[in-house]
Amino acid sequence: MISVQSSMVQIAVEPLQVQVKRLEEKMLELWWESDTTLPVDFPVYSSRQQEANEKQLGRLLAGLEMGLKRAPAAESEREALRQRILDVSFGFIRDAFGFEESQLELVRRGPFIGVVEQFAAAARRYDPAISSDDIYQASRNVSSMNLMQLLLGRPVELTPAVFAYSMLYPYTDNYLDDPSIPMSLKRSFNQRFWNRLAGQPAAPQGTQEERIWDLVSQVEGQFQRERFPQVYESLLAIHEAQFRSLRQLRLGASPYEVDVLRLSFEKGGASTLADGYLVAGQLSEEQAAFTFSFGAFTQLMDDLEDVESDRKAGSMTVFSQTAGHYPLDGILNRLYSLGRTIFGGLEAFHIAEAGALRELTLKSLLPLLSFSAALLPAFFTPPYLRRLETSMPLRFNFLRRQRQKLERDRSALIRFLEN
Repeated sequence: MISVQSSMVQIAVEPLQVQVKRLEEKMLELWWESDTTLPVDFPVYSSRQQEANEKQLGRLLAGLEMGLKRAPAAESEREALRQRILDVSFGFIRDAFGFEESQLELVRRGPFIGVVEQFAAAARRYDPAISSDDIYQASRNVSSMNLMQLLLGRPVELTPAVFAYSMLYPYTDNYLDDPSIPMSLKRSFNQRFWNRLAGQPAAPQGTQEERIWDLVSQVEGQFQRERFPQVYESLLAIHEAQFRSLRQLRLGASPYEVDVLRLSFEKGGASTLADGYLVAGQLSEEQAAFTFSFGAFTQLMDDLEDVESDRKAGSMTVFSQTAGHYPLDGILNRLYSLGRTIFGGLEAFHIAEAGALRELTLKSLLPLLSFSAALLPAFFTPPYLRRLETSMPLRFNFLRRQRQKLERDRSALIRFLEN
């Protein structure tokens, strides 16, 4: 298990590239040690319980949609509506999934939701043309950095670095992941951006690059390059990992041609390693290990969610390479086991909330992975899906029917939070 200690531990001073490579090797070791079978102690929901939960959630979503359509203009009334939405939503999650009140209070009463609201409004002010989907994508990184702030004993807030880094990667990810843009242009942009991150002369080309350059300046305003060199080494590490991950865009390549698992670990781990450095400026070896493993795990979760679009685009991940050739049952089991290993170490952070955060995270793993499987039934065996479905408070057919509505309400909710 990856160990994590308090910030009093000796700070790592090795070159960050060396640190990343060593953490990649550790993640590969953990992956292959993880179990490919499901444990037998999952909760079991009866059809009657699932049907009752579905009716309750249906009413909740209908009320949410109506509330968003008729959102009041007065700020006091809008705030009251926000609180009602949160009360009802968290009440359903608590009752349907069996969470303890103390576990959900970390999110419900803590500063996390307020920071996301601040970020959504700030992102729209910074770039009025930014899409709700990009704000949602960026806000996920805001929440990741807020988690790092909590674990590292820092105030949970929207700092300049949190805002800038979270905005950077919708811009750069969308550009580098766009298969319609020639590789030559991506390489040219990649070199200019590398120079900017390294503090070397680099003139931006176009409005998009001007915004990206400005966001780097916001990081520099919080972390001086001379005092916090690993902040910028970590930004260079995720930038280089992103560009290397373009190797995954090789339609029809054999699993033995490209080490897609290592590339996914590098990209995801380097991303959240940068989260940690942009929160604290420096990290202990143990803190860096947890931060990297957290990002590597969430990258695989993203790869699972994107398996269909990755297959169409020719982007290779462990899921897109396997899907259609072999069932994803065993890989999903391994991912679940890996998550339990990583997040089981949260209590080693010496903060008051560590125990509740650990239990909340561990209890969330199965529902999150099962929801992804429910939306991808063609890639799993029917018996496996039936087993997962019995451990969920909602049936998979219901989840699939509600997916479009949930996506639509998500965009409306983001717009509501911006105002």
